[in-house]
Amino acid sequence: MDTTTALFYVFSAVMLFAAFRVITARSPVYAALYLVLAFFSAACVWILLRAEFLAIALVLVYVGAVMVLFLFVVMMLDVDTGSLRAGFWKHFPVAALVGVVIALEMAAVLYPGFHVTDAPTASAAALQLGNTKLLGIEVYTKYLYPLQIAAVLLLVAIIAAISLTLRERKDSRHLSPSEQIKAKKADRLRVVSMKPETGTVDSASAAPPPLGDRR
Repeated sequence: MDTTTALFYVFSAVMLFAAFRVITARSPVYAALYLVLAFFSAACVWILLRAEFLAIALVLVYVGAVMVLFLFVVMMLDVDTGSLRAGFWKHFPVAALVGVVIALEMAAVLYPGFHVTDAPTASAAALQLGNTKLLGIEVYTKYLYPLQIAAVLLLVAIIAAISLTLRERKDSRHLSPSEQIKAKKADRLRVVSMKPETGTVDSASAAPPPLGDRR
């Protein structure tokens, strides 16, 4: 066993342990931290497989952005974990059965792809381009339509999440752009014509009273 194989087994074991702790940790903060550890382990495995771009993308996108957002949301919201875990053991047999069925289906689909074969040798031109440029060429030429379909699905998911979480609060003040556009000058300003007042004012009556006489 060489060093690369040993490191692969070590990072894989750490990743499986972290993934198991994600679903078994009682605290949501600990679960998110274990998920960060699982992402780091997966990035190390990808580096061993010479997929540096995927490893960097996993660390920057998921660990640097998504998991930080998860931690902020979990720590800012007062989540009652006790009520969420109510009835866990009651539904555990059905959930375990469904999980086993899903695991068997995934194993049946993915097992044929684990047969070890000789890796195709890359050409000199491909080695000069690098795996990042080769990945971009494959994605934007051969897999362009699946990429566009994935982008549309993500857009639909974003719109659905906004529409589901958007609630109109009664105590919030908001402006209606349509009502602002319909407003006219006569509705905002009214000019009133007033006659000027004429006459003299008695200076003695208009002067303020002395300080001693004020009540």
